[in-house]
Amino acid sequence: MKAISARRAGVARARDLLRGRGWDLIRWTGLQHPLGQRMRLLRHYGVTVVLDVGANEGQYGRELRLARYKGRIVSFEPIAAPFAKLESAARSDRNWDVAQLALGETDTTTAINVSVNSASSSLLPILPAHVEAAAASSFVREESITVRRLDSVFGDYVGADDVPFLKLDVQGYELHALAGTTGVIDRIVGIQAEMSLIPLYDGAPLWTDIVAWAKEHGFSLMSLEPGFAHPVTGRLLQVDGVFFRG
Repeated sequence: MKAISARRAGVARARDLLRGRGWDLIRWTGLQHPLGQRMRLLRHYGVTVVLDVGANEGQYGRELRLARYKGRIVSFEPIAAPFAKLESAARSDRNWDVAQLALGETDTTTAINVSVNSASSSLLPILPAHVEAAAASSFVREESITVRRLDSVFGDYVGADDVPFLKLDVQGYELHALAGTTGVIDRIVGIQAEMSLIPLYDGAPLWTDIVAWAKEHGFSLMSLEPGFAHPVTGRLLQVDGVFFRG
């Protein structure tokens, strides 16, 4: 008991020291940490493959591996420059596949708006409120990309015995991507979707629209992960909703 108490006191001192310098020390495996909550849900539902849609440079996949997820990852990223970095990140991981594709409601080729920071790139026009909160989200060019319905490529990446989890970070294109899951939605056990609290892309759904879609298709909201906030006001602009069946 003395050793445990001393360890807790040491952690408290370290946290106080870090907070005094503008940082914090948080145990991500704790019940109150969003990543810890997500990993518990993935384990509880027996997820064997994560479909990482809108992977950018592979940040989500790397986070899963650091959080000790050992299952398969399939990352989809349509834009050439971030896809090259994604491909490099996944190269040494035999359980991590990548595809240079966007997911939508039709199989097509189209132009995507590429932002300065690439992570904010979207198939939809960006709104001034987004650029005002993050200047690097502004669009600088267009790039031709390939779009596929998830149910048209699902069998290429998901086996008959797999338990798939779908992650969407597609900058306002969430309902379009979900519209392409019609033929396989009953196979998907959980979904993580970026949700806007205010309009950030023209024609994009708000969080209420995604929650309504999830409920209609048998998913319950089980966790929220804070996302993009206004750098001056602190107003939260986006969150990730984590949904599972049940």
